[in-house]
Amino acid sequence: MNYRHIEIEPVTPAIGATVRGVDIASTLSEDVLDELRHAYHEHLVLFFRDQKLTPERLVAFARCFGEIGYYPFVEGMAGHPEVVEVVKKEDETINFGGLWHTDTSYLERPPMGSVLHALEVPRVGGDTLFANMYLAYESLTPGFRQLLEGLRGVNSAEKPDAAVTRTHRMADKPRDAQDIVTTASHPIVRTHPVTGRKALYCSNAHTTHIEGMSAAESAPILQYLYRVQQREEFGCRFHWEPGSVAFWDNRCAQHNALNDYHGHRRVMHRVTLEGEVPA
Repeated sequence: MNYRHIEIEPVTPAIGATVRGVDIASTLSEDVLDELRHAYHEHLVLFFRDQKLTPERLVAFARCFGEIGYYPFVEGMAGHPEVVEVVKKEDETINFGGLWHTDTSYLERPPMGSVLHALEVPRVGGDTLFANMYLAYESLTPGFRQLLEGLRGVNSAEKPDAAVTRTHRMADKPRDAQDIVTTASHPIVRTHPVTGRKALYCSNAHTTHIEGMSAAESAPILQYLYRVQQREEFGCRFHWEPGSVAFWDNRCAQHNALNDYHGHRRVMHRVTLEGEVPA
């Protein structure tokens, strides 16, 4: 696309682009939004710098791309229920989302995208890794792709390594999730509803086994896929600064918030966008 209203600079050939020339706290024209949507689908995650966003403006920006979703385990901010505070305090050693995953894939309708705004970050550390699940799928041999056709992964919020990462925030602002179903079966290979491309849709964080197989039978297939998903050439690394914003597509990208800044505080605001049932 020939961008006329924004400037796009790819971060790596695989994934990610920095967007310049736009103040996302302002009211954006349809021309700008069309270009942002195109860049989003092309690069899977967009990065913005030096954005001064109130919670209201963060929600307004996210709403330009879809309906606002929710996080099932933590209450939103007082007065801004759509916004979840993603915090790691100085005395904590566990961070929120500190493993490879796509957001809340254990819901029947996982979120389409997520927008994360940095308010307070450590000077060193606290980067986030992103990875392209289209490329992960496309790197598989035709025989292995055929093996995956029709397979469904069972995803659960209770998988221990992921569950522990939300412990502190649930203690601060618990949300009553007893009526929310947090186990869901989704295709291991999903088709993006906009681009039509196929992507791997399973994760070490949330996928417990392949439907119709035991955990032991599933493990060799899933462990191999996790190694493919995390290959360095499929990813990028983003260093946060106050005012940074990342907007990623949960349908075709995974991310991992690195937990390498013990003793320092990190404060983010996150909004998620409603998605569709994966197909």
